[in-house]
Amino acid sequence: MVLAALLLVGSGLVSAPIAAAQVSVPAAAHAVAGPVGISRALAEVRAARLSELHYGLQYTLVPHAAATEGVEHLRFKLAGAGMGEPLLLDFRDGRVESLVLNGAVTPVVESNGHLVLPAAALRAGANEVEVHFAANVAAAEKAITRFEDHDDGAEYIYTLFVPMDASMAFPCFDQPDLKARFQLELTAPAGWTAISNTNPVATEAAGAGQTRTRFGETEPISTYLFAYAAGPFVKVHPVAGLPGLYVRKSKAEVGESEAPEVQQMAADGMRHLADYFAQPFPFPKYDMVLIPGFAFGGMEHAGATFLREESVLFRTAPTKTNLFNRDIVVLHELTHQWFGDFTTMKWFDDLWLKEGFAQYMAYETLAALHPNDGVWKRFSETIKPAAYGIDETQGTTPIYQDIPNLKDAKSAYGAIVYSKAPGTIKQLAYVLGEENFRKGLQLYLREHRYGNAQWGDLVGAFERVSGQRLGPWAEMWIRHRGMPQVEVAWSCSAGRIASFRMTQRDVLGAGSVWPIASEALLGYADGSRRRVDLRLNTASAEMPAAVGQPCPAFVFANAEDEGYGLFELDAQSRGYVMEHLGAMPSGFDRALLWGALWQSVREVQLAPREYLALALRSLPGERDEALASSVLEHSGTALHRYVGDEARTELTAEFARLAVQRMMADQDKDLRIVWFRRIATLGQDETARSAVKALLREQMTVPGVQLRQQDRWGLVTTLIAYGDPEADQFLAEEKRRDSSGDGKKFAYIAEAARPDEATKKRYFEEYLHDPERPEDWIEGSLGAFNWWNQTALTEPYLRPALADLDQIKRQRKIFFLVGWLNAFIAGQESTTADAEVHGYVKDAAIDPDLRLKILEVVDELDRTVAIRQRYVTGG
Repeated sequence: MVLAALLLVGSGLVSAPIAAAQVSVPAAAHAVAGPVGISRALAEVRAARLSELHYGLQYTLVPHAAATEGVEHLRFKLAGAGMGEPLLLDFRDGRVESLVLNGAVTPVVESNGHLVLPAAALRAGANEVEVHFAANVAAAEKAITRFEDHDDGAEYIYTLFVPMDASMAFPCFDQPDLKARFQLELTAPAGWTAISNTNPVATEAAGAGQTRTRFGETEPISTYLFAYAAGPFVKVHPVAGLPGLYVRKSKAEVGESEAPEVQQMAADGMRHLADYFAQPFPFPKYDMVLIPGFAFGGMEHAGATFLREESVLFRTAPTKTNLFNRDIVVLHELTHQWFGDFTTMKWFDDLWLKEGFAQYMAYETLAALHPNDGVWKRFSETIKPAAYGIDETQGTTPIYQDIPNLKDAKSAYGAIVYSKAPGTIKQLAYVLGEENFRKGLQLYLREHRYGNAQWGDLVGAFERVSGQRLGPWAEMWIRHRGMPQVEVAWSCSAGRIASFRMTQRDVLGAGSVWPIASEALLGYADGSRRRVDLRLNTASAEMPAAVGQPCPAFVFANAEDEGYGLFELDAQSRGYVMEHLGAMPSGFDRALLWGALWQSVREVQLAPREYLALALRSLPGERDEALASSVLEHSGTALHRYVGDEARTELTAEFARLAVQRMMADQDKDLRIVWFRRIATLGQDETARSAVKALLREQMTVPGVQLRQQDRWGLVTTLIAYGDPEADQFLAEEKRRDSSGDGKKFAYIAEAARPDEATKKRYFEEYLHDPERPEDWIEGSLGAFNWWNQTALTEPYLRPALADLDQIKRQRKIFFLVGWLNAFIAGQESTTADAEVHGYVKDAAIDPDLRLKILEVVDELDRTVAIRQRYVTGG
C-alpha cells in the first residue's frame, strides 16, 4: 500500500508523495550499540541538543487489524555541539518501512528499541525526518489498544502512552522534557468518531468507506500526553460551555443520563482552578472520553482526558461515596491540565509534582465547591491509609525516586506518589498558610508555562513567597523514605494538663527525625473538644501550648488530620475511646479514632476480637456511610485473616444477622447499600447465603435500591466461592439473564472463584499466556481466584506468581504488578507462605524495584502471621 507523507507547511499538514522505497536492514546494522530503554544520560544529551520539535502523524485505522500503518514527519532543531554523534529516535514493538532524513533515503538501523539517525546525515539547525512505519494494536499489552464491544460488535481503538509507551506507537524522542507540537491526521471507517488533544479542523471522505480527520496543532506537550481515540463514540449531552463527554454507542443512553453531573463538575472545577492558579485553562478545548476497561481511573491527555468507563457509569448501585469518588477522579484529571500538562515534571523521578498535587487539588477544589460535604474527612479516610500502609513497610520509597532509566518508571507509581505526596502537601499547606501556599503555586506555574520543572523549583517558589526556609522540610519529606510514629505522654494535676510530651520514632528503625506540624485534639467527657498546635523538630520535646489546658478524657495528636505519620493513642486515651467512640458527635473525630484503633490492631496492641466486638456494638448507630463502610471493610479483614476458625464462625454469624437487618431496615438508603455489599463477603454463614439467594431470585429486595449488573454478579461470585450446592444453577441463570459484554466479563470473574484445582490451573495459565484476554478481565478476577477461604488451593501458585514478575512488569500496565502481588501474597495467611515469600526475596535474582514491591506487599502477610501468633495460636 502506498502511503502519503506528511509535510508541515506553517501550522497545516499537506499531503505529498514519497519517493523512498522500503530499505532492507543489513544484519550488521543491528550491532550498533544503544541503551535499553531511555536512560537519564541519553535524555540529558538529547535535551541539550534538541529544540522546537514538531510531529506530523498520520494513521490509518483498519478494524480488527493487528497493526496500524502510519506516516510521520518530524521537524526539530539540533544544536551544533556534538554534531559528530548519531541521534537516537525511540521506536520499539513496531516495524519501519522506510526512513528519510533531510531528504536522503537512510538505512533503517535499529538498536535496542531505537532508530539510529546517522551523524553524517544530521545538520546543525533545522532537520526533518520522514518515517513510514506500522505500530501494533491489540486487546492488551500494547500502547494502542483495541476494545471490542460484545453488546453490538463495535470496535474502539485508543492510545495510552505513560510513561514511555509513545515509542511503541510512533518514532519519537520519548522523554517528558522534550515537549513538542503535534498535528494528527486519522483515517478511519466512516461512522467512527475521532477524538484527540485538539479539535478537528477538517473532515473529508477518504474513499472505500473511510473518513479522514485532521486535527489542529497542539500546544507544546510531552509525548506521553499525546493521544487519540476512535470508534463509533457518541457525544452525549452536548451543551455550549460544558466539556464534551464521549461514550461508546451501546452506552449512549446511560451516558446521556449521567453526563450532566460529570460535565458540570468539570466546568465548575475548571473555573475554580483557573482562579486558584491565576492561569486560564491552558488548552483550546476539554473533552472527556469514557474508555471501557481502561487501565487507570483516568489519564490526563492534554485537552482530552480518558476516564475509565466504570468510574463514571456505575455497574453497582451507587452511594454518596461512589459519587464523591467520581467527582474526585474528574477533578484530579482536570487539575493535571495545569499540574502535569501545562507544567510538566522534567523526569519521572518527580512524578509527585503532577500526581500528588492533582490529588491534593482535587480535594481542595471539591471542598471549595461543596464546603458542607466533609471533604477533608474523606481525604483522611481514603488517602492517608493507603500511604501509611506502604510507608510503614520495608518496601517503601521516598516521594522523590531516583529513576535512572524510563523503562523503570512504572515503579514510581503507587500510593507513595498518589497518597503520601498529597498527605505531606496538606501538612505543607498547614505550615505555610493558605495564602502563601496558593501564591507559591501561582508563581511556579507562571515561571514554567508549557515547560518542565523539578521539585526544587516548586520548593523555591514556596520559599520566595513565604520567606520561610523549607530545605530541611523538603529534604526529610521528599528525599527520605518512611515516616514518624508519634506518641504523646501526658499527665494532669489539679484539673489541668501538667505535662505533655510528644515523641517520634522512625517506623523503619533508621533513626530519621522529621519536622512535624499537627494539632492535638483534647476530648472531654461532655463532648467538647479543644485543639492545640503542635510542632516537633526533634526526637522528643515538651509541648508548652498544651500545658495548662483543662485535663481531657482523651488525647489524639493529629486533630483534623493536618500532620503526616502514625499518630498513636496512649493507653488511657485508647481505653476511653473504646468505651465512648460511638457517642462522639464529630464524624471527623470518629473517623480518625477508628483509624487509630485499626492501627492498634495491626501493631498487635489491640486484639482483633475486641475491635470486632466494638464494631458490632457501634455500627448499628453509625449514620456516616463512608465511616461505616470503612469499619466494615476492616472488620472483614479481621474476620478473614486475623481471628481463628471458631471465633470467625461465631462473629461472622453475628455480622450476617446485623447485615441482613440493616440492609432491610436502615432509614438511610446509602447505608442500606453499604450493608447489602457486606452480605457477599459473609457467605461462609448460612444466613448470609440464604439472603444472597433470595436477592438473586428477587424474593427479597433492598428497599429503595435497584440492584445493578455488577451487584448481582457479586452475589453469584460469593455462592461459587463458598461452594454452595446451588451455585452452578445461579451462574447459569445469570448468564442467561445477562449476555452483555460486561456480563461475559463478570461471569469470567465469578468462575475464577470456583474452589477446585482444575479451575485454578486453567486461569493461572491464561493470566500468563493468553495475550487476547483483556487486562481488566484478569485484573478483576485476581481477588476471586485468591478468595480468602481457598488458601490450600492457591498457595501452590504463590511461587509461580513471584517467578513471573519480570514478565508482568514488562508487559502489563502500571498498576497491574502491585495488584497481582496483593492478590497472591495477601491471599495467604500461613507462616509457610510467609517464609516462602521471604525466601524468594532472599534467594532469587530479582531487580531492586521488584524486591521493594514484594517487601511492600508481604508486610500485610507478616502482620497477619504476627497477629495470629499472638491472639490465635498463642505463639
